[in-house]
Amino acid sequence: MEQIRLANPKDAIHIAMLGRITFKETFGSLFRDPNDLKNYLNATFSVRKIENSLKKANNIYWIAFVDALPVGYAKLKLTSPSQFLQSDNVSQLQKIYVLQDFLSMKIGKRLQDLLISKAFKFGASAIWLSVLDSNTRAINFYQKNDFKSVGVHEFSIGKETFKFKAMAKLLNLDGKIS
Repeated sequence: MEQIRLANPKDAIHIAMLGRITFKETFGSLFRDPNDLKNYLNATFSVRKIENSLKKANNIYWIAFVDALPVGYAKLKLTSPSQFLQSDNVSQLQKIYVLQDFLSMKIGKRLQDLLISKAFKFGASAIWLSVLDSNTRAINFYQKNDFKSVGVHEFSIGKETFKFKAMAKLLNLDGKIS
């Protein structure tokens, strides 16, 4: 049985583990130095960091379970301006991570729908995200769900520099994507 619910600080341990596993599953092969990956995972997905993030009013997390096992999560930043959008009244889809074995269950789509609905109810004019430009599976998923490319940027982790595509989806008529 599948369940998706709002996460709370007690879920930090599950979210930290899911983040580590799904990030490594998806991006681990892109790191030439395993220490760069390890350092990033330790810094980004520590239980303490996730606990603190869960407590921030601007962040909303959902966690997905299948047969009581945590299999994915999503994070929305309610207010998160982007250099690629004219409005400051935008939300950011910061993470949708689902374990590979559960991708076919469309949990990512259900998580995305919850994020978009919450951003819309919050009154955001648009929702934006960054996706690795070589992650065609994710780009196709977002394009299929009406996200448009709005810019590119780079992000460095250790010795690696990655190119990202910024994408956005219009939520209200007063927002502009271009």
